This record gives sequence, C-alpha cells and structure tokens, in this order.
Amino acid sequence: MFEGHGIERTPEGDFRLRLPQAERDLLRHLPTELEQMLDDTPDDPSLRRLFPPAYDDEAEESEYRRLMRNELLGGRRRTLRVLEETAGHDRLTAEEAQAWLTALNDLRLVLGTRLDVSEDTFLDRLDAGDPRAPELALYAYLSWLQEQLVEALAT
Repeated sequence: MFEGHGIERTPEGDFRLRLPQAERDLLRHLPTELEQMLDDTPDDPSLRRLFPPAYDDEAEESEYRRLMRNELLGGRRRTLRVLEETAGHDRLTAEEAQAWLTALNDLRLVLGTRLDVSEDTFLDRLDAGDPRAPELALYAYLSWLQEQLVEALAT
C-alpha cells in the first residue's frame, strides 16, 4: 500500500520504523484523543468494544466492571502512552512493538465503531465524496500499519 515504508523486523530482533514525519505526528496525536475520550466521555458508545462484557448476568458484569475497570483502563493507557512516546523513534523493542499492536487495535476499534465499519466498507474504492472519507482513510491507514506490525512480529 505504502511503498518503501512501514515496519520491519531487523536482524537484531528489534523493529525498524520507516514512517514519514506526518505519520509519526499523527501517531503521537491519536493516543491523546483516545485518552481524552476515556477521561471525558467514558460512556461514549464508541468505547464499548474496548470493554466488552465479561458476563451475561447484569449483576456479575457490574461487579466485574467495578473491580476491573481501573486495571483495564490502566493497561490501555500504558499502551497508548508507549505509542505516543515512541512514534518518533527509528526502532522499537519487542515490548514496545507489542504495545503498539494493542494501541493500534484500540484506536481501530473505537474509530471503526464510530464509523460503523463492516466487512463490506472497503469492498469498493473509498468515495472521496463520502463525508466519512477522512476518518475511513485513517481507519484504513491504522489497519495497514497494524498489518505491517503483525507481519513483522511473525518473522
């Protein structure tokens, strides 16, 4: 998709980032936006896929959320922070790459939920006239980057 850049595993076992500055800037900014959503609008429906129900029973689910919400939220914040702090690096450690994978997935889940993305969304070319086109392009980019990272981690 983006010839000549992406993420690749090095012979040393770390991960080389070949991303233009504009993409690095975007990856520094997106975690802040998601963290603000988590702080300011924790009940936003776009966040529901970040915290899927663990129990069918409403009382058990409520107790689980009461007990685990802060821990789950803390884990999400840590991975978002790693993405934000390392977006300007040329290389990532294996641990940082795993954090990126989680953070990219979280960003995609929230954006995909907000845009109501389905399997059919990208069957045709992106329609520039679609009012959601910029956000759909961002979703496609995050998906591509996540795929790059999965492939690099698998080698």
